[in-house]
Amino acid sequence: MLIGISFFLFSETLIRLFTPEIEVIAIGARCLKIIAVGYLFYGMGMVMVQAFNGAGDTVPHPTWLNFICFWIIEIPLAWILSMNLGMQGNGVFWSIVIAESIFGVLGMWIFSRGGWKDKQI
Repeated sequence: MLIGISFFLFSETLIRLFTPEIEVIAIGARCLKIIAVGYLFYGMGMVMVQAFNGAGDTVPHPTWLNFICFWIIEIPLAWILSMNLGMQGNGVFWSIVIAESIFGVLGMWIFSRGGWKDKQI
């Protein structure tokens, strides 16, 4: 959460550490601000994935959760939002937020169902 807040509040300053180009700073700062919105959900998803791993449930839950959210949802959504809906770079950034949000919510839902309790190590 602290990283997300830092990215949101200090986005331009952080990008300026890497480049002096005004256009790159503007795009990078916008990217950090948009992506920072999804960090809470991404953090929830990462905690759930590690909880599955710690319980010995490495397949199928964490594997499929990552595959579905980041390959099946995020990549096609980035194309749709950026190209088909004309959002350009912002579409790519928002696809990350949407995929991270689905990742977190879906991870919590799967974990709450308790199927991971039946795994034998």
